[in-house]
Amino acid sequence: MTPISHSSQTLFLLSLYFFSFIEACNGGFIVEIIHRDSPKSPFYRPTETQLQRVAKAVHRSIRRANHFNQTFVSKNTAVSAVTPDIGDYVMSYSVGTPEFQVFGIVDTGSDIVWMQCQPCKTCYDQTTPIFNPSKSTTYKTLPCSSTSCKSVSDNSCYSHKKKSCEYSIFYEDGRYSQGDLALETLTLGSTIGSSVKFPRTVIGCGRNNSFSSEEKSSGIVGLGQGSLSLISQLSSLVGGKFSYCLAPIDNIASKLSFGDAAVVSGNGTVSTPMTYHGHYYLTLEALSVGKNRIKFGKSNGEGNIIIDSGTTLTLLPDDVYSKLESAVAHEVKLKRVKDPWKQLSLCYKCAFHELHAPVITLHFSGDADVKLTVDNSFIDSGDGVVCFAFMASKTFSIFGNFAQKNILVGYDLQKKTVSFKPTDCVRQ
Repeated sequence: MTPISHSSQTLFLLSLYFFSFIEACNGGFIVEIIHRDSPKSPFYRPTETQLQRVAKAVHRSIRRANHFNQTFVSKNTAVSAVTPDIGDYVMSYSVGTPEFQVFGIVDTGSDIVWMQCQPCKTCYDQTTPIFNPSKSTTYKTLPCSSTSCKSVSDNSCYSHKKKSCEYSIFYEDGRYSQGDLALETLTLGSTIGSSVKFPRTVIGCGRNNSFSSEEKSSGIVGLGQGSLSLISQLSSLVGGKFSYCLAPIDNIASKLSFGDAAVVSGNGTVSTPMTYHGHYYLTLEALSVGKNRIKFGKSNGEGNIIIDSGTTLTLLPDDVYSKLESAVAHEVKLKRVKDPWKQLSLCYKCAFHELHAPVITLHFSGDADVKLTVDNSFIDSGDGVVCFAFMASKTFSIFGNFAQKNILVGYDLQKKTVSFKPTDCVRQ
């Protein structure tokens, strides 16, 4: 690795926490992603208790599900669907020349890479400095006539007088992000332990943004299948493959892999078909608790549950959730108590290590059975109460990230499959 100057040491040391350059297979690379509640995260608030952190995670899950279907498109404006309360994992990368470090929320439900930019008409308060494109020699706004602009608009900008392409994201609750669509150099980790540059990557440079006070990141790293997501723009280099392995402990870094490094294979691997309709959809046929098999419901062939990196809890239809809760409660012989957050309905008064809960098996199409242990299905309040990490939902069904911990989850956009393999994500 090239020696760093004294003036760069502070930035370099901070980068080491977030951005791991790990040797991987040819054609692939791995970076670290950090949970928002980790002490290494820019979101971290040391005064918060575990009870408060879990309460926020529960509320984020509810809001995220409610807003999945509320993003709307302004006519003739380049738009990407990004949900408020974006997600739980943050990634460090660099943008521009010279390199400028930013921290983006990793979101499989977003189709664009965007960040806040100076000069800012309106920006939310982020923890780290805001990127100033005027100081980058590789920043270039895109014209309305560009292919990238046309791919996210009705083949024109919102005003015929405008020459440069602008993107806009609006929500029914009043949140928004607006700015320039531009080309810029992104720098990520490589397979040989040094950084690798991806020039002329399309980014959204947000100059007018209003989001939750909890959102302290620079912006979003979209891993959706839209043409401007990171995975789509790198598709020719990584073959449309990415995977993640979420560590069960928030202060341990998780891994996000691309290309050959993202291939999920070997003993215990199962795969299921995946479709994409703004989010990654799978078909869940049933759930099992012991011999009790609960049918999930019919699918029209386009999937019936979203697999999402940005939602903490797993959300199920009311009738399915009710049957699952009853089956789990029948097996757990502990005293039930009220939920300290007034949102979850199955809670017990005990230390987490005292909880002996049954394995829950998710039966996805293609004979892909994914087993969830107590670590995937119950969440610790930190106050002597543990609660079932599932909720009933009247909107979308979501396979949340808490249930995905210690499972290597691989997406292959070419084969249109998602693969699962039980894995110790701390050692992976």
